[in-house]
Amino acid sequence: MGRDLLRFATAGSVDDGKSTLVGRLLYDTKSVLADQIEAVQRASVDKGLATPDLSLLVDGLRAEREQGITIDVAYRYFGMPTREFVLADTPGHVQYTRNTVTGASTAELAVLLVDARHGVVEQTRRHAAVLALLRVPRLVLAINKIDLVDYDQAVLEAIAKDFAGLARSLGFAEDAVVTIPVSALVGDNVVERSERTPWYEGPTLLGHLESVPVTGPEVDAPFRLPVQYVIRPRTEELHDYRGYAGQVASGTVRPGDEVVVLPGGHRTTVASVETADGPLAAAAAGRSVTVLLADDIDLSRGDVIAAAGAPPRVTDDFDATLCWLSEKPLHPGARLLLKHGTRTTQVIVGELRDRLDTDTFALSVPETLQINDIGRVALRTADPLPVDDYADIRATGGFLLIDPPTGNTLAAGLVGDPLVLVDLPSREPSTPGP
Repeated sequence: MGRDLLRFATAGSVDDGKSTLVGRLLYDTKSVLADQIEAVQRASVDKGLATPDLSLLVDGLRAEREQGITIDVAYRYFGMPTREFVLADTPGHVQYTRNTVTGASTAELAVLLVDARHGVVEQTRRHAAVLALLRVPRLVLAINKIDLVDYDQAVLEAIAKDFAGLARSLGFAEDAVVTIPVSALVGDNVVERSERTPWYEGPTLLGHLESVPVTGPEVDAPFRLPVQYVIRPRTEELHDYRGYAGQVASGTVRPGDEVVVLPGGHRTTVASVETADGPLAAAAAGRSVTVLLADDIDLSRGDVIAAAGAPPRVTDDFDATLCWLSEKPLHPGARLLLKHGTRTTQVIVGELRDRLDTDTFALSVPETLQINDIGRVALRTADPLPVDDYADIRATGGFLLIDPPTGNTLAAGLVGDPLVLVDLPSREPSTPGP
């Protein structure tokens, strides 16, 4: 049996130590090559450092090394005996909020760092709001640099309490947030348990990443399969074969299940679920399969096969929340392309209903959406789309807006209104350190 795969992202304020933490994780799990380690050691000596600067393992762009900040999303791949990992290291600067959205959009877990000396600050709140908006189901609050506050248990408890109020306000369940005190610089509680925190009885960061469940809410959601390709073999023995290939976006499909094909609305049952290795008794979210149906239905790329008892709604007019990614501002009336699942259609942007201020969490009515803005808009598509609210099913509730002349991605979109902005605590940063 293959190993599990966990996709997770890092986030946090500038200088909270994200790159050093990721470097420590890779270094202590022996996931970097010897020549990379030697290069980091040489560079650290040139900088006059007594210990290797592990952030150099991940801050790969020249501008990142020169400025000492992370600019782009860096994807890292590493593995342990029981699990493989895809890590998205995202920037901390507010002007790169769009990159945080990109890195966290597919994450099943996020590691949110805070500096033990400063506690929860505005950028912590901003990133927590983005992670809540994207419905990342699990959080690790990694309180970094505990060596700089003398491993004081009271510091951990004060920051954890402060963040717990924010997490509740943003809709995170209490058991979805785990707090871990770490020192990325010296390795405390990252891979190995630290003797300097005898009061801490929880897991190390790697231990938690290895043991946290990887089955997300998509597995328990109703079945959805966006059709990627229609398979019609041109052979004598398979002349009646018609299969619909794609990746199961949510739920589970089995032979005999009643399904509906959207947007057409035809109902039928599943005759078979197949892969290149043969038929399956069931296929869950994330599995690429070919589905055969009991009836011959006019079905093509871009259609969605869904559970008949809990189908998505089919509409050409809906509200959505956008994270605007382009330097070119968005104006009402813009005519763009919308990519939803495997279907691309034309779209007109209607009213810009509101914009989220990620510093204060206040809403205002904007004239335009600028780069990094998050706002709610009205959309009308040329073709009806089978959509779910993003808060219910991320895969069929998310979409992209594309610039027709260039093909560039302009925005990441979420169907519905997933903003959770009630009962927020004080905006003042906590100052638990000495």
